[in-house]
Amino acid sequence: MDNGMWGYQADSGYQAGIDLTGYRVEATDGHIGKVDEHSAEVGAQYLVVDTGPWIFGKHVLLPAGTIMSVDAVNRSVQVGRTKDEIKDSPEYHQDKHAGDADYRNDIGAYYGRTL
Repeated sequence: MDNGMWGYQADSGYQAGIDLTGYRVEATDGHIGKVDEHSAEVGAQYLVVDTGPWIFGKHVLLPAGTIMSVDAVNRSVQVGRTKDEIKDSPEYHQDKHAGDADYRNDIGAYYGRTL
């Protein structure tokens, strides 16, 4: 597993203890949804984003390494990926993301390729 992809970038503005649930999520080319779930577990940090009507209610798993910045004042996060990159990401599986290393490796590899 690529721990770099599963941890916040040092310059992202994320501070331990901040719950990002409910924050607005912005891709490099526009709004994509809101944070539905947030994990701050070291080495396994991620956001689950509810994309709402944008891609028909799909949820996506974003490793913390994709987060470019966190704005606590405006309750938003900026993701360093385009809408299409996020839309084309591997399907989110609620039952797999926490404990399935292969699934997380697939997600990490996908987002690592889109850098």
